[in-house]
Amino acid sequence: MVSLAPGAGSNPYQAEGYLHQLLSKAIAAGARDVHLKVGQPPGARVRGGIVYFRVDKIKPQDTEAVARHLIKDPALRGDLSGFNEYDTSYAAPGIGRFRVNIYRQRGTLAIVMRAIPFEVPALDSLGVPPAVADLAEKERGLVLCVGAAGNGKSTTLAAMVAHMNEAMSRHIVTIEDPIEYLHTDGRCSISQREIGIDTDSFADALRASLRQDPDVIQVGEIRDAETMEISLKAAETGHLVLSTLHTPDVARTINRVVALTRGDPEDVRERLGDALQGIVAQRLLPRADGQGMALATELLIATGSVRESVKRPMGNPSLKELMESGQGMYGMQTFEMSVKSLLREGLVDREVARGAIGF
Repeated sequence: MVSLAPGAGSNPYQAEGYLHQLLSKAIAAGARDVHLKVGQPPGARVRGGIVYFRVDKIKPQDTEAVARHLIKDPALRGDLSGFNEYDTSYAAPGIGRFRVNIYRQRGTLAIVMRAIPFEVPALDSLGVPPAVADLAEKERGLVLCVGAAGNGKSTTLAAMVAHMNEAMSRHIVTIEDPIEYLHTDGRCSISQREIGIDTDSFADALRASLRQDPDVIQVGEIRDAETMEISLKAAETGHLVLSTLHTPDVARTINRVVALTRGDPEDVRERLGDALQGIVAQRLLPRADGQGMALATELLIATGSVRESVKRPMGNPSLKELMESGQGMYGMQTFEMSVKSLLREGLVDREVARGAIGF
């Protein structure tokens, strides 16, 4: 349980000061997410598990009050009866930035707030393979960071942008829902656009970005066929495109891209084989010391052999075989190789490793 001093007034959840106290206590406890749901006290995800504040259970009017405080568009704050889901970001001065999802469950509003550090982490602090930095320095093509929700995809993309900002002179356009990490111009000029505030959709913003003289386009997530098609075209026409997909590994990412892209699958494979630069697949695993999470990474680099296998999988080595044989020269690795490395280093225990790769 996490202690929290009671707020003032009959409904403390309406007070910004109380919300900030809640967030401050959660961050001090090392929380990654804060949960507000009717019928239970506020909760926080700490070291992988949910713990609860020692305060009263949340009532429907409490989450409605917090939702009105977090919603940026004044026109949406009035009648929340038809409000089903909403993404936004929130900055609490002196505490942190948060990615916010407001959603309806069992007829009442619930809120999850994901903590986002003010500082963009360096790539080498995340535990990604060194070859990921090389992908960030590519001049053109498609780089995908994939994995389930909550496995650090957005953080890795932000770190790649920060790496460019230190090492290269580029115009980078990011399209996010919502904006998470805030970038300050260094060697690069970085334009950050938020869905619902600066633009209507990923597809609209992506299409418009091609007229904004970008060297790099970061698309927060490819969700539909139109966004996939425009992303692939942008990669084919000389831009470096970074994006994410909710796919678990490299092999299924290729299949998902082919399924999402319009046209004959064989033609799509040809296009993807030419445009692809790499795929970074991520899973966060509980650390053996209980202090946070360790990153397991599957990494595919688009070598000549990889491109051929993407285009014509029949008769060519599998992508798994190419990742296994490409570690020494190209820095590639499979999830199994990554998890076994974490186990050797003592970062995860055998039970976690066994659960991740089934050995």
